[in-house]
Amino acid sequence: MNQRTLQFDVLIIGSGAAGLSLALRLPDSVRCAVVSKRGLTEGNTLYAQGGISAVLDSADSLESHVADTIKADAGLCVESVVRMVVEHGPAAIRWLAGQGVAFTQSPPTGDSHFHLTREGGHSHRRVVHAADATGRAVETTLVDRVRQRPNVTILEHHIAVDLIRQPGQNPGKCCAGAYLLDLEADHVVSVAAPCVVLATGGAAKVYLYTSNPDVATGDGIAMAWRAGCRAANMEFIQFHPTCLYHPKAKSFLISEAVRGEGGRLLLPDGTRFMPKYDERAELAPRDVVARAIDHEMKRLGAECVYLDISHQSPAFIEEHFPTILNRCLELGFDMRKEPLPVVPAAHYTCGGIEVDTHGETDIPGLFAIGETAYTGLHGANRMASNSLLECLVYGELAVERIMQRLSDSPADVAVPHWDESRVTDSDEEVVVSHNWDELRRFMWDYVGIVRSNKRLARAKRRIDLLRSEITEYYSNFRVSNDLLELRNLVEVADLIVQSALCRRESRGLHYNIDFPETDPDQAEPTVLIPDNYTPRPETS
Repeated sequence: MNQRTLQFDVLIIGSGAAGLSLALRLPDSVRCAVVSKRGLTEGNTLYAQGGISAVLDSADSLESHVADTIKADAGLCVESVVRMVVEHGPAAIRWLAGQGVAFTQSPPTGDSHFHLTREGGHSHRRVVHAADATGRAVETTLVDRVRQRPNVTILEHHIAVDLIRQPGQNPGKCCAGAYLLDLEADHVVSVAAPCVVLATGGAAKVYLYTSNPDVATGDGIAMAWRAGCRAANMEFIQFHPTCLYHPKAKSFLISEAVRGEGGRLLLPDGTRFMPKYDERAELAPRDVVARAIDHEMKRLGAECVYLDISHQSPAFIEEHFPTILNRCLELGFDMRKEPLPVVPAAHYTCGGIEVDTHGETDIPGLFAIGETAYTGLHGANRMASNSLLECLVYGELAVERIMQRLSDSPADVAVPHWDESRVTDSDEEVVVSHNWDELRRFMWDYVGIVRSNKRLARAKRRIDLLRSEITEYYSNFRVSNDLLELRNLVEVADLIVQSALCRRESRGLHYNIDFPETDPDQAEPTVLIPDNYTPRPETS
């Protein structure tokens, strides 16, 4: 097989808001590649409905946004990081608008011309949006911009296999690139780059039911962990309370903004139930709402609950939620006239690979931004619409450190070719599909919204067995997309379970029936350290 090596200054693995915004902020002189597993637009950003939180109204304040985030994040966020991200918020929105994102406008009030909505956990209207398809507006605009940049090479239909570190015994050895599987040519490409950015999104596909697209398999988290980076707060998986319950509505989310604009959660008999769980009712943070729905469904043996906004006028619903309305109509529901059946589903990975305030990991030259990273912003629960904000802010903050790394690095680095001389084509692909299904089912059953020590221990035993099977399979057969994703999902599942076993309390998104109370003495992030971890020289 012909071996191919590509050379860049910056290799960005992932093509969502984090990766694309970083690519657009790099100088034209920097040779950059953007890698996408599917088409360039496919990823969580495209499907984000609600919006981006930022202080854009004179009636609001940065202090209020900081306070709301800290309250929602259940005591585990890093206040200095929260403040830094919030302070960068208004400029990030203006940058997006300058790129051409068509945010919904309203008659100017105070100092803002953006229409602002309110979502769970926010005390003010501060969510800028593009109707109810904000992610699509952001993603398609940034993709158009990136395609116009002559210094950016786009590698669609390539999935990352593993990272490459510089050879030698130096414990602080830098990242040198990555191996990519070209899915169309079906061979592995070696990519050399002194700076590698992991912007691969989260890992919610580790669960059977999720709002995420199929590409959300935790690739960046798993690769960085295998390379020797620390992972933090992986027990905190956010379950979105309201995904449409319909066999043909794969991963279709009913936006937080529906509740923000007055939507009410109802039992099958029409009774409203959220006020008895939290004084904020439907505007409580997502962990509170998801647990309440889960409890009511289990108490009643119900398949779903209902979200009702039909008390608003048809014109209001048509203006604010056109995408949701049209998709629901296609499936036989008219939200202008009737409640929508909804269930919780795995939505957002609050933990990830630990990074500093410039998005750099424990390995010099390796960065993680967006949902792949643990920055300290989200703590034990992510407040609605803070995620795209984090992508944009860290996409900007990483540029300064990347440029510093490039000035200190050689123009080109050499990397070894991929060696598959001792593997064969598999004749047992059914092993991969069977293990994929088993993993996602037991993670849903044992490591979901409500956990217990017994369930977590049971999941850990299953993961260990699967890992041994997958390792053997990976060692003997040529890699494929499904095998690589399964390998990464098992790694992420193990990190989630290890972290959950470490936290012997209930806090935020982690609820363990054996430890139902929050323990003030455990108000620290859960940090997992791999066997091959070595601190960066400048931080050791």
